[in-house]
Amino acid sequence: MRSMGKRILLIAGDFTEDYETMVPFQALRAVGHEVDAVCPDREAGETVKTAVHDFRGDQTYLEERGHDFALTATMADVDPADYDALVVPGGRAPEYLRTHEIVLETVRHFFEAEKPVATLCHGPQVLAAAGVLDGYELTSYPAVRPECEAAGCTWVDEVTTDGNLVTARDWSDNAEWIAQFLDVLGDRIEHEGAAASADD
Repeated sequence: MRSMGKRILLIAGDFTEDYETMVPFQALRAVGHEVDAVCPDREAGETVKTAVHDFRGDQTYLEERGHDFALTATMADVDPADYDALVVPGGRAPEYLRTHEIVLETVRHFFEAEKPVATLCHGPQVLAAAGVLDGYELTSYPAVRPECEAAGCTWVDEVTTDGNLVTARDWSDNAEWIAQFLDVLGDRIEHEGAAASADD
């Protein structure tokens, strides 16, 4: 894999979805990106609680307590202009993160500058509140579909990239969602021996 080593901002909060927060945070760092995790009204070094959402055939997800996720920067001190891309995980955090003006202003910066943005599950609630979804095609957790459509987007039932925006339905889409986000970031995956086997 060749990585451009971009700076990425991840906005989380208490009961952010565990797999939708920790997996992209670790995966993006593993391929050479610098990722700062922030939360309004929390300082670098503090933690937010995560929640694990499981799908067991009920009408909605089952929620259980996850891990303590450490923040790496203080949101009040962060300048979005210093970052190349944004990640907004799902979970229950988006429903209150969208009430913080600093979060909405940060989201608007990435869309106005047409920088890559990745979100999934309930994360689009934050984008809808920021007023940046008009005209986009995206997906989300199905229960968030009405909010997305009310914000002016076209909702689809699959991992989707539309311009700078990469969206997924939930953590079960993580592999494809992260792969599409890496593509938008400009990363290229190279497999050793692929060319030789193709010639055989």
